[in-house]
Amino acid sequence: MNLPTFDINKVNTPCYVTEECYLKHNGEILKSVQERTGCKILLAQKAFSMYSSYPLLQNYLAGTTASGVYEARLGYEHFGKETHVYSPAYTKKDMDELLKYAGHFVFNSIRQFVLHKDKMAGKECGIRVNPRFSTQEGHEIYDPCAKNSRLGQTLSSFEEDVEKYGLDGVSGIHFHTLCEQNSDDLYKTAMVVEEQFGKYLSKMKWINFGGGHHITREDYDIETLVRVIEHFKNKYNLQVYLEPGEAVALNAGFLVSEVIDIIDGKVNGERDIAIMDVSAACHMPDVLEMPYRPKILDSRNVLAGEEGEKAYIYRLGTPTCLAGDIIGDYSFDSPLKVGDRLVFCDMAIYSTVKNNTFNGMPLPTIYYNTDDELKVIRKFSYEDFKSRI
Repeated sequence: MNLPTFDINKVNTPCYVTEECYLKHNGEILKSVQERTGCKILLAQKAFSMYSSYPLLQNYLAGTTASGVYEARLGYEHFGKETHVYSPAYTKKDMDELLKYAGHFVFNSIRQFVLHKDKMAGKECGIRVNPRFSTQEGHEIYDPCAKNSRLGQTLSSFEEDVEKYGLDGVSGIHFHTLCEQNSDDLYKTAMVVEEQFGKYLSKMKWINFGGGHHITREDYDIETLVRVIEHFKNKYNLQVYLEPGEAVALNAGFLVSEVIDIIDGKVNGERDIAIMDVSAACHMPDVLEMPYRPKILDSRNVLAGEEGEKAYIYRLGTPTCLAGDIIGDYSFDSPLKVGDRLVFCDMAIYSTVKNNTFNGMPLPTIYYNTDDELKVIRKFSYEDFKSRI
């Protein structure tokens, strides 16, 4: 687990701090996979869109991928290189805008591609397929292969469209079925995709394995990933793409918070509650949505424990009026007190891209820490709240 390299007492809370040294570490791993295999790895901006770091990430990645107009424009303007986009359906207005930025378009079906085909001259176009092969457990909201999924075209639907429209103008196949997973799940999924769609792969120029690959995680099996990439590259002569988001900024950021009140457990009849100056609902939505339990460091960089693991147990609450806006139950070696700082780990991803101003909660300041400087990237104000409503 990465520790903050900055002084947590020298930042204003609440705040996000992204560490350049950890982005570099992840970048080197991703770069090595590309150099070994010839694949191209893209930044999925839905997980991490801190464009002030793009000049650094350009050294490691082949481009960006987007799920909407604004992401595509951000990648095009600030990252450059290749810009890919996917949507379950494109409006005419969005397509006219996206054509300015993206070079690769992934469509949800051949029928969707045909609707826009006349505008696709000079663009690389692919179809997202859905093998209906799920390797996830317990997170249906993030499972593209869940029952009644709208994401990607099943084999029977794909074959019907091939018979009706053909594949002229289609140069790639895309599948995305993983979420925070290792390469054994990629291997299983890729073999199912090959079994179902293999007869079409020789007609393609590229294949995109989508995202959800935790390539930079300590226990990730890179050798299996390499074998899967090389299999498709060598057997079908395909350019292989991957588009992880989390792997790029995994464990590269922190959310620094301060205790602003302690509610004695004797008052509510159960346990002590520490009210923080951050909100799960506003500042780290995955805590409620996944649900996701972040690791927490105290002011001495000591990891907080599970409930009952250490002597002092607290429920970490928030300042909003939402009764369920609870970060979780944690235990500490010593009692918490007002003014103590706690650091939530792995907060570069799915935080700034998903946060909100519910209840008029201010957005945390964003810092970027380099070897030379801890600098403020953005401070937010009342006007940022007002402008959204």
